[in-house]
Amino acid sequence: MHPLEKFKFCPICGSNNFKENNGISKKCFDCGFTYYFNPRAATVAIIRNEKGELLTARRAKEPAKGTMDLPGGFIDSYETAEQGVAREVLEETGLKVDNQKYLFSLPNIYPFSGIDIHTLDLFFECKIIGDAKVKAMDDVAELYWKDIKDINPEDFGLKSVREGVKMYKEMIINKKTF
Repeated sequence: MHPLEKFKFCPICGSNNFKENNGISKKCFDCGFTYYFNPRAATVAIIRNEKGELLTARRAKEPAKGTMDLPGGFIDSYETAEQGVAREVLEETGLKVDNQKYLFSLPNIYPFSGIDIHTLDLFFECKIIGDAKVKAMDDVAELYWKDIKDINPEDFGLKSVREGVKMYKEMIINKKTF
């Protein structure tokens, strides 16, 4: 179900004359307010250790519970993408990172509370500050360091992460840059 279908009343005047305006917005035909449903920004961290292994996670919660993932999550209000990826990595792994290098972005749909949240996932290559000891926390069940050659992108449950892992793996194997 598209999230706009859940909104029945205008959040400004309360009118039920709140109708689809186009594929990404609803308009109140009483007060004139237009609500745009834009994608949420999210981050994905690509972290490699001194051996070149990639930090991967197993999801502890839905969506895609039990599948592989990379650390990351939604960017908070008033936070840059770089701050968001560093915060998410710390919350999920205990690692402190910096020198976040933007690689690419991919659209995704993240099912949450009965609504498909459209996201734009920003992929960053991150450098570890200090100790590389990891601990699965927050919505991560387990963490693994894996050789990039041994990673199967099809094991990743979220479409954007699966596609991002394919792209990154190809980049590393073929020594390409973005």
